[in-house]
Amino acid sequence: MKRLIICLLSLILLLNIAGCAKKEENKAEESGLKNYSELSNGTYSCDEHIYKYRFEISGRMPNAAQNSTFVYLSNLPEISFEQAWKASGLSSSLEDYFSEEDAILVDRK
Repeated sequence: MKRLIICLLSLILLLNIAGCAKKEENKAEESGLKNYSELSNGTYSCDEHIYKYRFEISGRMPNAAQNSTFVYLSNLPEISFEQAWKASGLSSSLEDYFSEEDAILVDRK
């Protein structure tokens, strides 16, 4: 009987330890335009693409009454505000847009 109790207590203790193990989770962001997640290695994932950087780019567009902020995930080391607002859908030139591998707009504030 003592062996059975000791075995059960040992099993309960073992399950408690296994249940409390630290789990590695991705930090998901639900934003206005696209959902993305920060991976454990510091990169970002969105629409099956991996991006090295996350930028919040703020500034004032020409003739605007207030500042705008664009949130981009990017593999480019920097994005100017002019590039950001043009690539957000406000330019009529296709040359102003980023390829999906280079950068993607995930939020606009």
